[in-house]
Amino acid sequence: MVVTTPVAEPGAPRELPSWDLSELYAGIDDPRLDADLDAVLALARAFETDYKGRLASLDDAALAEAFQRYETILTRATPPATYAHLVHAADAANPRHGALVAKVLERGTQIQNHLLFFELELAQLDAERLRAAVASEGLRRVRHYIEKVLQRKPYQLSEPEERVLNEKEVTSGAAFARLFDELTSTMQFTLEVEGRTERLNQSALLAYLYHPDRGLRQRAAESLTTGLRQYERQLVFIYNTLLQDKAIEDRLRGYPEPETARHLSNELTSEIVEAMVAAAVEGYPLVARWYHLKRRLLGLDKLYVWDRYAPLPGSPQDIPWDDARRLVVEAYAAFAPEIGEIVERFFARRWIDAALRDGKRGGAFCAANTPDTHPYVLLNYTGKPRDVMTLGHELGHGIHDVLSSVQSILVYHPPLALAETASVFGEILVFDALLRQLTDRQQRLAFLASKIEDLFATTFRQVAMYRFEQRAHRARRQQGELDSATLGTIWQDELQAMFGDSLELTDGHRLWWSYIPHFIHSPFYVYAYPFGQFLTLGLYRLYQQEGPAFVAKYRQLFSAGGSVGPRELLASIGIDIADPGFWRAGMGYIEELLAEAERLSESPR
Repeated sequence: MVVTTPVAEPGAPRELPSWDLSELYAGIDDPRLDADLDAVLALARAFETDYKGRLASLDDAALAEAFQRYETILTRATPPATYAHLVHAADAANPRHGALVAKVLERGTQIQNHLLFFELELAQLDAERLRAAVASEGLRRVRHYIEKVLQRKPYQLSEPEERVLNEKEVTSGAAFARLFDELTSTMQFTLEVEGRTERLNQSALLAYLYHPDRGLRQRAAESLTTGLRQYERQLVFIYNTLLQDKAIEDRLRGYPEPETARHLSNELTSEIVEAMVAAAVEGYPLVARWYHLKRRLLGLDKLYVWDRYAPLPGSPQDIPWDDARRLVVEAYAAFAPEIGEIVERFFARRWIDAALRDGKRGGAFCAANTPDTHPYVLLNYTGKPRDVMTLGHELGHGIHDVLSSVQSILVYHPPLALAETASVFGEILVFDALLRQLTDRQQRLAFLASKIEDLFATTFRQVAMYRFEQRAHRARRQQGELDSATLGTIWQDELQAMFGDSLELTDGHRLWWSYIPHFIHSPFYVYAYPFGQFLTLGLYRLYQQEGPAFVAKYRQLFSAGGSVGPRELLASIGIDIADPGFWRAGMGYIEELLAEAERLSESPR
C-alpha cells in the first residue's frame, strides 16, 4: 500500500499555524498587487526624469529630497516582491505562484532599470563632498549607505551594462534558482516505514535522519540519494550554470576572487573571514572527539552518515506546538520583557507558517519586508526539540528586523556578517530554557548531544561547505563544466575532513551537496553561520557576566541594522573581529558542552 503524506513521521503534529498574508494582499489575484506595481513603475520613471544627470548639481537639501523619494520607491516596491516570495515558498507546486514570482521579477527589473542611474551617479560624485553631505541632518540616516556606494565604486559598470545585466537576470541566475526551488520542493521520496510505503517531501524525509531506528535512518539516507539521483543531471547542470554565471559577472566587474563580492556586501575583509575559517578548521578535532564518544554511547563499531543525528537513549519527547510557543516566548521574556512582547506578536498576529505540507519549501527562514511593516517566519515544525530551537532562531531574525525598523530602508538589513547573530542568540536562550527543564541524566545527555550536533552543523559543517564552494567555483573557472563526480569528490573531501576517522560518509553522500539551497541562491552565504555563531557565543558569555545590563548592548547592536559596518559596530561593544584569538575563544563554549557531555556519559545512572 502507498500512503502519501506531507508529515515527518507518524505522530507528528498535524494542526499547525499558517501565516496570514492579508496585510500584504488578499490573494494572488488581488488587483492592488498590479496597481502597486504600476504605481511604483510610474514613480521610478518620474524619479529618473527628475534626477538623471543632475545629481552633481544638487545641494545638500535637494540631495536629501532625492533620497527621500528613492526610499519611498523602494518601500513601495518591496511588498509585492515579499508577497510573491512568501506564497511561492509556502506552495511552490502551484504553477500560479511561480507565474506570480516571474511577473514580479520582470516588473521589478523594469523598475530597477529606471533607478540604476542613482547609485552609479552617486559613486561618481566627489567623495569628500559626499562625506561632508552625510553630516547634514537630511542625509545622516543614509551615511553608511553612501559609504558602501563608494566602496563598491571600483566594481561598477556603465549604466547600459548594468541595465543589460539587470534585465538578463530574470532569464539567467534568477530563472535557474527558481527552477532549483521548484525541483527540490516537489521531489517525492519513497520510504518503507513499519511495513508500509510512504511518499515524503524532502523536509519530511530528512526528519527521519533523526529517528532512533538505525535501519530506518539508513533507509532514509539511501532514499535521499535515490531521489536526488533522479534529478542529478538537472541539479548538476543548474549548479554549473550558476557557477559560470557568477564567473562571468565577476570577470566583468573585476572582482579578483569568487568570494570578493560576498565579502564586500558583508563589509568584511578576506583576512578576517579566513582567520575565522582557519580557527574553525583547527577545531575540527572537537567533531571527531564527539563522534568517537557517540559511537561508544550507541554501542556501535562504526558510525556512518546516517548515524550523525541519531538520538541517544532518553531523548526528550516531542513538543506540541502550543508548548513550543509558550517556552519560546518565556525564554525571550526572561531575557528582556519587551523582547518577549515582540515574540508574542508573531504568534498572536499569525506572522508564522509552521505547517507541514507538500510543495512547501524545506528548511526555515525569516523574511523581512520594510521598516514600517513586519517580517514573516517560515519553518516546518515536526515537534522535535531542535524544531523549537529553530523557532527561537528564526524569531531572533524577526526581533532583529523589528528593532532595526528605526533605520532607513537603505540600511535596514544587517550585513550577513551580523545577520545570524540575533537568531543564534535567541536559539541559545531557548536551548538553555529547554535544558533547565530536564533533570534526568539520560535526557540531559541526549539533549546536550543534540545541541552539540546542531552547533557543529552551524559552525564546522558550514565552514566545510564554504570550503566546498571555494573549490567548486575555482574548479569551474579553471576546468570548465564540472561533472557530478568532480563535485562529489570536492564535497566528500571537505566534509570528511571535518569528521576525520570518527564517521564515514558513504558513497551516496557524494550527491548531497545538490539539495543545499544556499549554494544556489546566495554563493558563500554559509560562512555567515559560523561567523554569527562564534560571535554570538562570545556575546552570550558577556550576557552571562553582565546580566540585565547587557540588554542595552543587545538593543544597540540589533537596532543598528546595517547603518554601521560590522567591525565598527562590534568594536563599540568591545569586540575585535580582526583578532584570530577571538574566533578560537568562541569555540570554548562548544568544548565546554562537549566536556559536560563526557562527564554525564561517565556518571552513574
